[in-house]
Amino acid sequence: MPWVPETFSAPVLQELLDKRRRERLVAVPYFDGLLSGEPGALLESFAGEPEIHDPIRGRVKGAQAFNAFAAHTRAWLQERNASIEDLEHVVLGGHGFEEVIVHLDGEHGRVALPFVIVADREADGRIDELRIYYSSVPLTGRHVNRPPVLQPDPELHGSDVVGEYLGALASGDVDAILAAFEPDGPRAQYERWFSNGGGIPLERCRLIDDGRVCALEYNVVRWGATHLPPQAGVAVHVRGESGKLAAARLYDDADPRLPAA
Repeated sequence: MPWVPETFSAPVLQELLDKRRRERLVAVPYFDGLLSGEPGALLESFAGEPEIHDPIRGRVKGAQAFNAFAAHTRAWLQERNASIEDLEHVVLGGHGFEEVIVHLDGEHGRVALPFVIVADREADGRIDELRIYYSSVPLTGRHVNRPPVLQPDPELHGSDVVGEYLGALASGDVDAILAAFEPDGPRAQYERWFSNGGGIPLERCRLIDDGRVCALEYNVVRWGATHLPPQAGVAVHVRGESGKLAAARLYDDADPRLPAA
């Protein structure tokens, strides 16, 4: 979760509290902060020099570059009448993430653009680095090759049902995938994904897990028989009441050229 509440002016912070019907905020959500019109509060939320990794803009580092990025993003959202739908958020010590859907005006009507924002944080809540994940396909119809932003961690293993799911995803085992889900799992989706001669092994880089929701930052390097240039992504896994997966959503721009559905 991004911005530090104490860096915002009292009127803006009260407006955010009223909007979310809260008495206090642990952190100000990413898009709420960008749309607040208080770039100083965003800058002050970083522990040091601001740094963001964006799928389109790449690495944005330093106060001047960050201010330009924030101003451009705010204008882009306002021009397209953006509204934000919250999905998931987790804050755990030095790390946190938000998952939202940005609804905005496109060339042919409203477009739904899912986003994940991952933050590395200091003990006082200030940000070391932000990593943003979304696909360009809903906006442009095209995939963008995004190089890795993290290196794989060979010691990182998903626990319980998340680990089972990742193993089945890597091996291309549809039945094992469905066994990790609650009843009525998405068989057709995974049969299509695995139609390229195998599974989708992921290089696991960073994991944030509160026991209910798990976000895994990864690099995808192969999709079935197709070897890909390493590309950054994040997956959000939501456990249901049964302990099995209720949802698994992947955010990357990998393009394996699968047959049309």
